[in-house]
Amino acid sequence: MAERKLLVLFGSQTGTAQDTAERIGREAKRRHFHCRVEALDSYPVAQLIHEPLVVFVCATTGQGDPPDNMKNFWRFIFRKNLPPTSLCQMDCAVLGLGDSSYPNAAAVSPPRHTHLRAFPQSPVPSLAPCSPPGSALLPRVSPAPPMFPVPDLQPHQLFLPPRFTLHFLDERSRDRAGKQQGQEAAGQAPSQLHPFAAQLVSNLRVTAESHFQDVRLIEFDVTGSGIEFSAGDVVMIQPQNAPEDVQQFCQLLRLEPDRCFVLQPSEPGTPLPAHLPQPCTIQHLVACYLDISCVPRRSFFELLSWFSPDELEREKLQEFSSAQGQEELCSCCHRPPLCCSQVLCDFPHTTCAVPLDYLLPLIPRIQPRAFSIASSMLALPNRIQILLAVVQYRTRLCKPRRGLCSTWLASLSPRQAGDVRVPLWVKKGGMKFPAEPDTPVIMIGPGTGVAPFRAAVQERVALGRKGSCLFFGCRQKAKDFYCAAEWQALVSSGHLTLFTAFSRDQEEKIYVQHRIRENKGLVWDLLSRGNAHVYLAGNAKQMPAAVAEALRAVCQEEGGLSAPEAEAYLTALERAQRFQMETWS
Repeated sequence: MAERKLLVLFGSQTGTAQDTAERIGREAKRRHFHCRVEALDSYPVAQLIHEPLVVFVCATTGQGDPPDNMKNFWRFIFRKNLPPTSLCQMDCAVLGLGDSSYPNAAAVSPPRHTHLRAFPQSPVPSLAPCSPPGSALLPRVSPAPPMFPVPDLQPHQLFLPPRFTLHFLDERSRDRAGKQQGQEAAGQAPSQLHPFAAQLVSNLRVTAESHFQDVRLIEFDVTGSGIEFSAGDVVMIQPQNAPEDVQQFCQLLRLEPDRCFVLQPSEPGTPLPAHLPQPCTIQHLVACYLDISCVPRRSFFELLSWFSPDELEREKLQEFSSAQGQEELCSCCHRPPLCCSQVLCDFPHTTCAVPLDYLLPLIPRIQPRAFSIASSMLALPNRIQILLAVVQYRTRLCKPRRGLCSTWLASLSPRQAGDVRVPLWVKKGGMKFPAEPDTPVIMIGPGTGVAPFRAAVQERVALGRKGSCLFFGCRQKAKDFYCAAEWQALVSSGHLTLFTAFSRDQEEKIYVQHRIRENKGLVWDLLSRGNAHVYLAGNAKQMPAAVAEALRAVCQEEGGLSAPEAEAYLTALERAQRFQMETWS
């Protein structure tokens, strides 16, 4: 009897694609596939020639960029010298995921799918980008009929074993393994696997106390890290859960925080989680690894239903995990959004029955948060500054919802706690500023979107470059005009041309797009004669479209272009990387 093999490879930035891939993997095992689920860059790509059946689950990050854990594979699969028959024996399907609020929501997967399908393969049904994965996928992707009857198993009918079991250590084993772990981690370059523990230097609020939003200018000391960066780069920060949330979660699941364990794979060859130290305490697992404050995904309820001893709770969990129950799930758990801990409180009988070995598949890992660097190494050597908006909003729940990373960072005080350390590393950002010294730049950064432009202006000033034009917008000049004194000093010295839009300081709201239209002569002159580069950063909702429309209007009114010509002009700017965007939802 031939073994039915399936490989699921994912490229994931925030964990959604990974969660989807693992759901497909669980469904495959229920249907008697021998299935492996791995990140694309963790898989030895040369082994693809031996894989009969592969499902690629690919997410999009940034402006249509591949996630960090699939970039090496992406470069490999698009090599020009790759023989056209390399993967002729492999059948594959591609599932693309993306956020529809971004300009290139699923830009990663369709090109990859097209490229993979260029190889002579057996016909496999295509999966549309952003289409929901389900059990219907598995019968479709297997090109040959099964060698034996496979029942249509339901989630609660097969209790799958966990990928890892927690083996608890005694004190002697714990101390010996801890020393070995410290030796292995020493001397590593700052990265996601080995972040640098940067000292928190300052944490200053830059909005008025009466303003509704708390925005911080936070500075880190990275002396001795070897970190280098330029304007447009991004600092990645690994946050932690609040101590009170950790304590509540441990009490809820009756966990002993001081107990120490190592993970043991259930199947030979299964790699251990790269971001979880071995050995590890329950305290560290809950505080630094498990995202107990995230909004639970559909798979959360599916897994809970497996070991629920209570019939009513099990039925509700199965309903939330089914395709038919998504509307009620959205109503109950997403409006307002509930975190995993809050949901567990609502299913007390089930929560008491959760085995420790299922904590890792149940609760996703805390994902690092990306922040545009708001300072230049040329102006502030060995320092990194970020502009952080503390996320907090009230719902009908008694306790307001808070952003995990922003709340954690805002709570850190070097004055009160002394030596405060934050795990971080730096990676290249999506925006690249011109190397030519005479090239002018037009920067459009409302709110905290101004952060990368502060770094760019500091860098250009340090290099003696002028021609920097900034459009900044906020609500009120007296309450949230970030770094106002710094901007005014640069204007006075001739290093910056500044246009501000304070939307609530007058009866009629004024935004950055209005200032662009008001200064259309200057904008067009910089674009047409100065060969200027345009940069846009900020919220991905209405602002990017409004700014793009204002720029099209400038092209028409000042450049004499028709509407199609103005659209084509902006498209040409994007292709030449003279119009770059960095937006977030």
